[in-house]
Order: sequence, then structure tokens, then C-alpha cells
Amino acid sequence: MKITVFNGSPKGMYSNTEVLAQAFIEGAKQAGAETANVYLINQDIKHCTGCFSCWFRTPGNCIINDDMAELLEIYKNSDIVCFGTPVYLWNMTACLKNFLDRLIPVKSPNVQQNDGSFDMADGHFKMPEVIIISNAGFPGNNNFDTLKKVMEPAQPILEIYRNCGMLLRAGDQRIQQIVSEYLSYVTQAGYQIASDGKITGDVANGLNMELMTVPEYVKYISK
Repeated sequence: MKITVFNGSPKGMYSNTEVLAQAFIEGAKQAGAETANVYLINQDIKHCTGCFSCWFRTPGNCIINDDMAELLEIYKNSDIVCFGTPVYLWNMTACLKNFLDRLIPVKSPNVQQNDGSFDMADGHFKMPEVIIISNAGFPGNNNFDTLKKVMEPAQPILEIYRNCGMLLRAGDQRIQQIVSEYLSYVTQAGYQIASDGKITGDVANGLNMELMTVPEYVKYISK
């Protein structure tokens, strides 16, 4: 099994998103999965122009000459892809959105209907399963409402949403101990997904554990 993380944080390997991604990848590796971690901010990904050449002139291939050709191959050869992003203005980063826009070559110009919703049919290969990994700098799970709705059509097999995200790289030893406990659940999630394709209830509960009370966190980030 191959699992690829596409990290959409502008901070790349120094991001809070990376803390989550690395914990997940570590668990997947322990289960024997082949893993890759792509920092989208370091890639040359131009904007989609909406020309639809990838459907009609050069089916499956974008005519723009940049790094997306290689990234599309990585995407298509993955069994699971993890889209990682911090929440910026209630949604994913522009970096990740630009990458997702450029995935249009994996679709075909054939409209399909599913439970009253319309989408383009998949291309001629097995699409990877999708996982969402995200963190927000504010407390409260409502920070992820927009992102959840946007990613709903991808039918994620797992969604990891971490509020109070500024604690993930905190230097305080007491906070580090709490974060370490939380990240152990992220690692277990990576292991279980790579092993069984799903997570257990105790791990799901652990992924939602509180890192700090809201009043404490508001005071912490307001220094």
C-alpha cells in the first residue's frame, strides 16, 4: 500500500500540519505502508486555465508544463492520498486549492449523478481513497465546517481535524506531554488505516481529545 500526503501549508515542513502528517505517516510505516510527503508550496504548480485540453485534446494530460505532471503520477499511483491543510479564512489554503484544481485530468467529461448530486466521472484508473488532515489556530470544531462541506464529495475515509493547533509545536513541557498523547492517537490512526482501512472507536475518540480548555487557550494565544 502507498500513502501520499499532499501538505498544503505555506510553511511546509515547519508547519503545524506537518506535525500531524508526520505522526500519521509514522503509524502507516509501522504497518508496512510505503509513504511519501509532498510539500506543495515547494512545487511549481500553475493555475488551471479551464481550457479542458486534458479532456478533449490530450486526454488525461494537462498541457501546462510544470510539476503537476509528476504530481499527477504520484497521485494516481497512491492507494490513499492525504490532503493536509491549516484552516485559512474558514477553508483550505490557496496552495492546496490550486493543487486540487489541477487534478481535473483524473476526471473524464462524462457527467454522473449520485443521490441527486452531479459530478464528472472518474478517469480510467482506480482513484485513491482520501483522508483529510487539518488544524485550526482557534478553539472549537466549527472552524472546520466549511472545509468539511467542501471535501464531502471526495467521500473521505478519515478526517482528522485538530483545533487549538498552535499547541502542536508549543515549547512548554506540560503542553508537550498532552500533545504527545494526542499524536499517539494520530499515529495509531495511520497504523490502523494502513492495516485495516478504518480506525477503532477508541482511536476516533482520542483524535477528538481536548488539548486545553477554551478559556486557557484563548489566554494562551492572546499573549
